[in-house]
Amino acid sequence: MENIRFKALIVSETDDQRFVRVIGAKRIEDLPAGEVLIRVHYSSINYKDALSAAGNKGVTRRYPHTPGIDAAGTVVESAVASIEAGSSVVVTGHDLGMNTSGGFAEYIRVPAAWVVPLPEGLTLRESMICGTAGFTAALACHKLIASGVAPDQGPILVTGATGGVGSIAVAILAKSGYRVIAATTKPQEADYLRLIGAQEVIATAEIDDQSGRPLLKPRWAGVVDTVSGNILSTAIKATQYGGTVACCGNVTSGELHTSIYPFILNGVSLLGIDSVNCLIGLRLDIWAKLAGPWKLAHLEAITTELAGLEALDERLDLLLQGRHRGRDIVRIGS
Repeated sequence: MENIRFKALIVSETDDQRFVRVIGAKRIEDLPAGEVLIRVHYSSINYKDALSAAGNKGVTRRYPHTPGIDAAGTVVESAVASIEAGSSVVVTGHDLGMNTSGGFAEYIRVPAAWVVPLPEGLTLRESMICGTAGFTAALACHKLIASGVAPDQGPILVTGATGGVGSIAVAILAKSGYRVIAATTKPQEADYLRLIGAQEVIATAEIDDQSGRPLLKPRWAGVVDTVSGNILSTAIKATQYGGTVACCGNVTSGELHTSIYPFILNGVSLLGIDSVNCLIGLRLDIWAKLAGPWKLAHLEAITTELAGLEALDERLDLLLQGRHRGRDIVRIGS
């Protein structure tokens, strides 16, 4: 296998500190060490991939690099008995696509601990419609529900609702019996959001409080926030007594400015959602939910499929510009 050459998206840094993307050739021996070699059939595009592909060194320290934090495919070689050659597997999270050569390539090689068997009930393609975005959304919903927020306690706000995480969170919560309020900067996508389960669509500006007040009129029993910044601060201030806010994104800002009053007067809980280093037991549980009770009826409605690595360039730029909707997956090879 070591002499095999394969296609990959390669991001390189130029002498004048620009970053260029090309579809080039790599060799198996170029891949990092790991117990499992996987032929990738599908990957998906996440915000972190777009950052890596644009040269963001907070995501990827060294270039040349192949992004792609998600991959689904077939095991070619395995050094561990629990993962058999020929089996279908999924890899998300950990360091894949960040500083380890990622899923925007025909092959990846990773540690065995990163590999999850393809959940029964999902195809390789469907697993990448979910991908890191779907896994993150499901993890946020899982923790929100586990915190005790019930459907009869009031509506759930989902911010950044047309994005990958937001779209899947809307759909999961609606399927679970919650009244979902979807917040978006794209009013033209209201019909899409209602199709996947939102019962009400509001403008993001409506939940961007500039008053400076420490508390607002209670509106939400719970929140899944994908954007952070002042939107998250506003959501916390407007959460009902005993409600829960799950924070899983930083599209607008990496900062949060608020007071302690929502927490000590209204008993609001703030949950951090991390899908990168999620422990294997919980990881398997979340994938089982995505393949079973939370498998979505509208997977195709949220999906744009790209035919090959060559189609990645434009879509990565659209994601950085906030002009995409739902989930983008890429079919790699035949």
